[in-house]
Amino acid sequence: MKKSVPADLEVKDAQLIFNSVWKEMEDERGRSNMRFPKELILLGGAPGAGKGTNTDFIRKVRDISTKPIVVSELLNSPEAQSIKAQGGMVGDREAVRIVFRELLNPQYQSGAILDGFPRTKVQVECLKLLYDAMIGLRREFQDTPDVVHFKQPIFHIILLFVDEAESVARQIKRGRQTIAHNVAAEGDDQASKVEERPTDFNEELARNRYRVFKERTYDALVSLKQIFHYHFINAQAPLDVVQENILRELEYQSSLELDPRTFHTLRRIPLASEIISHARRDLVTRLDTYEIEQPDLFHRVVDQIEAKMMPIILRHAISGRASINSDDAIWEATDSLPMLIDVFSERGFHATVDITKHSTPTRFDLQTGEIEYQQRKVYHIAVRFKGSEIRRG
Repeated sequence: MKKSVPADLEVKDAQLIFNSVWKEMEDERGRSNMRFPKELILLGGAPGAGKGTNTDFIRKVRDISTKPIVVSELLNSPEAQSIKAQGGMVGDREAVRIVFRELLNPQYQSGAILDGFPRTKVQVECLKLLYDAMIGLRREFQDTPDVVHFKQPIFHIILLFVDEAESVARQIKRGRQTIAHNVAAEGDDQASKVEERPTDFNEELARNRYRVFKERTYDALVSLKQIFHYHFINAQAPLDVVQENILRELEYQSSLELDPRTFHTLRRIPLASEIISHARRDLVTRLDTYEIEQPDLFHRVVDQIEAKMMPIILRHAISGRASINSDDAIWEATDSLPMLIDVFSERGFHATVDITKHSTPTRFDLQTGEIEYQQRKVYHIAVRFKGSEIRRG
């Protein structure tokens, strides 16, 4: 009788499995064609956590055009069915082989969502080895024209989580909705029935499905937390809150998406989000400083805005854009223009200033032909703000 392979031995076999699968793919395609997605999102979710509901939202946020790769569907593919028909099992090696080969599909070059992988310790180790191999390919081809096909790999882990009680409640609720839908579809030739999952109709089965998720998918993904970018999403909140959390978690990450050399070059420029987070505090500090240290100039600037500019701005309230020209001598003062911009900012406007110089002839020497000019500066102040909501057409 054939003995089963102990689980701890499978972890040690991960390198052998990966090497075997990798060599097979490389022999078929050639090393320069081992082109995996530059961004891979490993998506996991408790039963009822809303994976199906949120997947399209995640795709939109990350600009991924292709549908997710659902591993359970891959393992029911003709290739997997052929293995089963010959008496084989779709074990770790076969799962890794099928998933990795699918990832080489050119349609996933810009990015892919992988749903249901990894689920075992061996698959976790093989995924780590894949990431290392992609880094190696990047280094190998960095000084060749093929480098464009080997981007810095980005692996995200997104885990949609609900607790056991919520998961069971949602599964049973889905079962009731499925029955109602299928009953209504009986008399409608245009309507299609929804698959009825046994776990959606039995509380104990639903509870067991949740436990399997915790023991397999959850533990597998959490084990990669220290290696890849990890996003834990509390999915018990209302959908709009969940999607807001997803959006916040998946905001642009320079250090992950750029080549390290490029990131090193750009890191001297602060992120807009870093500036914005302190912008209001800094604006208040500047305005208070103007009032305390330069009150005369500050009050004159405010008077100019109130008397000369606001009437023009009010006439453009519908469009939300006003252009103002001024040649007042006040703007020659060193801090007057920063004061103007800050005052507008504090009141909810966005102001920019452009300066042009005009030369006006004042004297012409008939004997020498020399012309004397008087220089005049004109300050072009553009003010933008949210226009009127009234109908314009």
